[in-house]
Amino acid sequence: MAFVTRFAPSPTGPLHLGHAYSAILAHDMARATGGQFILRMEDTDLERCKPAYETSVLEDLAWLGLTWDAVLHQAPNITAYNTRLERLAEMGLLYPCSCTRADIRAALAAPQEGVTHAVYPGLCRGRLMASRTPGDALRLDLAAALASLKDKDLSFAETGPKQPGLHCVDPTVALAEIGDIIVNRKGEDIVAYFLASAFDDADQGITHVIRGEDLFAFTPIQVILQHLFGLPTPIYHHHILIRDGIGKRLAKRDDARALAKFRAEGATPDEIRRMVGL
Repeated sequence: MAFVTRFAPSPTGPLHLGHAYSAILAHDMARATGGQFILRMEDTDLERCKPAYETSVLEDLAWLGLTWDAVLHQAPNITAYNTRLERLAEMGLLYPCSCTRADIRAALAAPQEGVTHAVYPGLCRGRLMASRTPGDALRLDLAAALASLKDKDLSFAETGPKQPGLHCVDPTVALAEIGDIIVNRKGEDIVAYFLASAFDDADQGITHVIRGEDLFAFTPIQVILQHLFGLPTPIYHHHILIRDGIGKRLAKRDDARALAKFRAEGATPDEIRRMVGL
């Protein structure tokens, strides 16, 4: 099997050392096997994504010495994402939700719920799609989705350092820890990250998904979606996160660790590799 992976930043700000680690790791793993490394701009947030940020992403990655086989974008796929949402609706797996955060907090605090974590308590479950208003979000009826897949092997391979091996989606755990997640937010015409990412990985022939360990929790829901649509499940590799001096994971607001700043101060790509442990 050919090795095809991707680095998928959102062009909403500068890349930092954590992005550098993920991009270099994915690039080097692909090149070591003679495989492909794709750069995918996850640019569905039309308000926050800016051409200038995309340009800086390309400049930073080229400065690091990385090469890619294609540059792809999510924004042109919005219609295709929504077409797949319509298919989920036709399968009876979506329902509209008008709940506010206050509604959900109040329900989770109710003694009769017996819930101690912030999983959606199903207040709108059972609503028909025909009752949807423009302000409603859409949620996946996870119990119904799992029931439709009861005879499927929902396993996936993980090669990352923390949880290597073969994993299988446990329906009981998924219902307790994931619940009926939002797949389309109120007033927006864009599907959630984990849907768009799963669809793109399949459509673009991605065989290995290399990303931060904080995204491991997304994997079960993506495996469920892959089976609902008859899509292949890639091999996953969730790597360590690069953190600051107090152990907090880096974010785009951490300008002090932006690659552009290191470049301006005269750092070399080799020094960046050493900084992130590569």
